[in-house]
Amino acid sequence: MIRNIIVLGAGSAGLIAALSLKRKIPNLNVRIVRSPELGVIGVGEGTTPNFPRHIFDYLGISRARFYQLAEPTWKLGIRFLWGPRGRFDYTFAPQLDSHWSDLPRPNGFYCDEEFSCVDIPAAMMHQDKVFARQANGAPDVQPWHAFHIENTKFVDMLEIVAREAGVEFTDGKVTGSDRGDNGISAIHLEDGQRLEADFFVDCSGFRSELLGKALEEPFESFGKTLFCDRAVIGGWDRTTEPILPYTTAEQMDAGWCWQIDHEHHINRGYVYSSQAISDDEAAAEYKRKNPKAPDSPRVVKFRSGAYRRMWVDNVVAVGNAGGFVEPLEATALMIVCAHCQTLVDFLLHTELDPTPGMRDLYNELTGATWNDIRDFLGLHYKLNTALDTPFWKHCRADTDLSGIAPLLEFYEENGPTGFCRYRLPTTQNDFGIEGYFVMLVGNRAPYRKRHHATPQEMAIWNKHRNDNLAHARRGIDVREALAYVRHPGWQWHGDAAPKPKPQPQPAFA
Repeated sequence: MIRNIIVLGAGSAGLIAALSLKRKIPNLNVRIVRSPELGVIGVGEGTTPNFPRHIFDYLGISRARFYQLAEPTWKLGIRFLWGPRGRFDYTFAPQLDSHWSDLPRPNGFYCDEEFSCVDIPAAMMHQDKVFARQANGAPDVQPWHAFHIENTKFVDMLEIVAREAGVEFTDGKVTGSDRGDNGISAIHLEDGQRLEADFFVDCSGFRSELLGKALEEPFESFGKTLFCDRAVIGGWDRTTEPILPYTTAEQMDAGWCWQIDHEHHINRGYVYSSQAISDDEAAAEYKRKNPKAPDSPRVVKFRSGAYRRMWVDNVVAVGNAGGFVEPLEATALMIVCAHCQTLVDFLLHTELDPTPGMRDLYNELTGATWNDIRDFLGLHYKLNTALDTPFWKHCRADTDLSGIAPLLEFYEENGPTGFCRYRLPTTQNDFGIEGYFVMLVGNRAPYRKRHHATPQEMAIWNKHRNDNLAHARRGIDVREALAYVRHPGWQWHGDAAPKPKPQPQPAFA
């Protein structure tokens, strides 16, 4: 029976894990052990729409407090300066896995020449607007958005809420651990403390103190699919630039560069392969394309991959302690939120006495998450035909996408039809078939079963796009939306919503 849990690490993963466990299983004693050596990386972070659902709906953090303490800006999707088109937008609403009733084919079949403004969020991104304007002038904040967050502010906010929820904090450097019959029985701190627990959640980042070091779980590299292993990180204070409501992903000679827009700061990083370019060469290319960036940007090393199992004995790894894929598509917090919910569900269902079979199932599900994301990110590289540098030639020739070969073969034959979803392995992430369609159509991946649209169909199609564009032009940009939500009279209706009545659940829940 699990009564006492130690969470090792107080970054975003550790705090979200501890808060999820304490909020959903209040009778647990949850303690965070915070090592001074496990600091916050401090870069800007992008999220996906599962993040606001987890923060507001699952954890019950009020929107008003989140906005006050974390000071986020909004993210509608990703702008790709990428591939043969030069630019296309990936939104968090279904652009291509959708079908207008007055047209005979799904949307993807009409995007050969022009792929923009296919839905309202894409039109908003096209106009650098974030929300539609309501009749009273206020922003219509829809649930399909995500956030840009400065990591330090987010972690500070989570710590405040975690302490209020009853999570305990102990500061100290971990120097070792004791093994027992069921796994780890205690951890030792540098000051001599020995802390016992029934269950440990390893959120120690890339160090993976418990799962990787103490339990020596094998690490499986994604190096056959994802070749980048370093990032040059920098940024600058905002001057007159607009606050963009999306993350930008721009192809570079040996990788790609992100841009995350905060209210007062712009965060920029170049993700690259050390086999294709040196650190100094990457920093020089980064500086040439970003003259406002600091002269000496930081270099962060990483490896893409995951441990064979996330849950071993009485230790579960969450976040970078269990695996990491490069920053493309903002998967880090998406995975943390999803895995924390899965862990809570398993502990509740087993009444805090998990069985080996449930532990094996958890590992199967979380392992599928990492493999799904590995293949999805690999597709971004395989399809990009815009640059002929050695790195991009290597990506096109050697990226291993065997995990999604049936999907790619079906698409090559049939195009962006919704039936493609039946050739996609079971997914445990936010992307689904829509994400694959955006990459395939956005990068002009060829397919044989083409639809030859009539002039009448194209007129209807373009009317839909123009209507979306006109709607977006009347929208609100980020600065104006921030002014509205910070006004003393602004009310978040979701914060005042009554708790839903209990509902019957499926037998497998």
